[in-house]
Amino acid sequence: MQDTSLPPIKAESTTQNKFGTFRGVFLPTLLTILGAVLYLRTGWIVGNAGLGGAILIILMAHTITICTGLSVASIATNIRVRAGGAFSIIAQSLGLEVSGSVSVPFYFAQSIAVAFYIFAFTEGWMRIFPDHPEILVLFVVFALIYALAYISAKLASRAQMLILVVQSIALTSVFLGAFALAQQSQSTYEPAFWGNFESGSFWLIFSVFFPGVTGILAGVNLSGNLKDPRRSIPIGMISAVLVAMTVYLLTATWFGFVASPAELVNNETVIVDKALFAPAVLAGLLAATFSAGLASLVGGPRILQALAQNNVVPNSEKIAETSSSGEPRQAMRVTAVITLSTLIFGSVTDGLNAIAPLMTMFYLITYGVLNAVVMIEQSLSLVSFRPRFRVWRGIPIIGFLSCLAAMFLINPLFSLAALIVIIGLYTYLSRLTLTNDGGDLRSGLFVSFAVWAAMRASRLPTSQERAWKPNLLVTIKSTEELLGSYRFLRALTYPHGMVYVLSMYKPGEHFKVQGSNNLVDAFTRDGIFARVAFVEEEDFAKGIRVGLDVLNGAFFHPNVWFNVIQPDTEASVVQAVLKRAEEKETGAILFAQHPESGLGREQTINVWIRDQSPDWEVGLRLSRLDLSLLLAYQIAKNWDGTINLITVIEDPAERENGHKFLNSLIDLGRMPSDTNTIVQVGDFNDFLPHAPRTDLNIFGTQKQVTLEFIRSIVQTSRASCIFVQDSGNESALA
Repeated sequence: MQDTSLPPIKAESTTQNKFGTFRGVFLPTLLTILGAVLYLRTGWIVGNAGLGGAILIILMAHTITICTGLSVASIATNIRVRAGGAFSIIAQSLGLEVSGSVSVPFYFAQSIAVAFYIFAFTEGWMRIFPDHPEILVLFVVFALIYALAYISAKLASRAQMLILVVQSIALTSVFLGAFALAQQSQSTYEPAFWGNFESGSFWLIFSVFFPGVTGILAGVNLSGNLKDPRRSIPIGMISAVLVAMTVYLLTATWFGFVASPAELVNNETVIVDKALFAPAVLAGLLAATFSAGLASLVGGPRILQALAQNNVVPNSEKIAETSSSGEPRQAMRVTAVITLSTLIFGSVTDGLNAIAPLMTMFYLITYGVLNAVVMIEQSLSLVSFRPRFRVWRGIPIIGFLSCLAAMFLINPLFSLAALIVIIGLYTYLSRLTLTNDGGDLRSGLFVSFAVWAAMRASRLPTSQERAWKPNLLVTIKSTEELLGSYRFLRALTYPHGMVYVLSMYKPGEHFKVQGSNNLVDAFTRDGIFARVAFVEEEDFAKGIRVGLDVLNGAFFHPNVWFNVIQPDTEASVVQAVLKRAEEKETGAILFAQHPESGLGREQTINVWIRDQSPDWEVGLRLSRLDLSLLLAYQIAKNWDGTINLITVIEDPAERENGHKFLNSLIDLGRMPSDTNTIVQVGDFNDFLPHAPRTDLNIFGTQKQVTLEFIRSIVQTSRASCIFVQDSGNESALA
């Protein structure tokens, strides 16, 4: 099988090439958040929603991102966050299939975000140079961002330091503008607490704003380029989010006092007009949007590269390639194509406002799953979950529910479509047999649920008639024995039964059962729960009895012993095990396969029912018939076959009663409608060779097992046979 583990990127091999907390997490996170929406849409939001509504939107959006940030910070201090950021976190908890199905849309959101920020940059540029062709500006800016990101993430990081300085000057000029207006006796405004929402509903306004706070994973996406992700991610991300939220709240308040609602809605660059020094704000706007686009174009390809390194996307081997300096050049080219397509789409629609809701939905899904990861980790209380940075249990719950609610409040149909896409991706990825060398939580999750369910079930009445399903204990002496009965065992147990294989071998003969585990794996792939245990024991009967005793104490214990009658099978061994099975209230199946016809066409089953004369009454408990009927139904369903219920009676006067009894079994036992009934008068041994040709006969066991009798029945009937002993816990009529 191809190795799908994450190989190290060449540039990450030495700590000299990696980033610290400030440069690697805080700076890209802060600059991505303080981008297009801060300068171009915060005023628009205040104009539509009023100052109170805008503050509510800002706090709601930051509730989601702060909860998600705290959740990511917690999980990042518990695991080794590898390349791919959010993809790595989800993969190590919920597996590659879940992580891939969520991270593919998230990667597209990152790629779309590049176009979003380029549109924002262009709006600012057109304010300075209104005569420049807008389409030309879009693609020139894209070319510059792509060139910087393509050359090196380190170069992009150096550019961000300059951008931080420009941003600081711009924001200082913005806030000083309020004082300048007051000193010049210019008009100030009493902000409306709640707006008229001219441009759309509350949730539409929210969806336009939300991309402005989605930069929290900008640093996490560079996890493969961090010196110490466990330390840098929590400190850098949380501090950046808190600083950004403070700036947004102050800016929204500033907008409320310096301009009227109409001006805020209609003039998207009102922040430039009201600032103390307009050129500084324009420079800040251009720097902010440029840096946010650059950060997205640096982080997005690294998500795609991580997906490719795990064979999640098509053409993974090519996309996972890196340059000599460790840059994901192939992934960057793919991202460029997506970004260009988005630019073309946005240029013929409403630009920022058309792209923002689409991005919002993908971000909300990713953030919701990240919160769910921590919620699950906390709920399982596994020893492996011991993060250095602990959060209150309500944090991921609030984050998860907030994401889910926001999605469906913004656009229910699109949310449903997005979830269907993710489920479709998960279904596709589940078929690829992806392997994660670091493991994940899924087994622990289901085991914990199984333990909880077992504890609940243990408090309920022990009667299992309505919940009966075949859980077979299969005893073998060789792998070939299991292989020979594989198809029949599948017919007996699929889809909800279980197979416990007890591979018995004498000292020094382990090689005879060595391949059993491979066949057990095959059962699992066929959708049947299967386990194998190897037991070294000279005495075969003793080994089986001990196995029955031990497994009988398990919660999910076998309820039927299955044994193949071989030429060397000893009657005393079979008799001893049947006795122990009866004591342990375990059913039994002795399988005697016809040496030539095997299971034939796997279509017809004859169930032989002893003469019930003179009492033909059908009660809740059938005399040694329940397991036979249940097995016949189970096999017929998997074979798509036909059942014949056959009884041989001595008294011709009982023929009518015999037919009524068999028809009652069909009716009360809900047997298939095409089940046939045959009542034969005469001697069983005389009729057996002339009975309807079948692929399998089902008989009850003898009080005293005679192997010669079993073999003679197989030869006389010219078909394979099973001999069944009820446990007393089955009911074909329940």
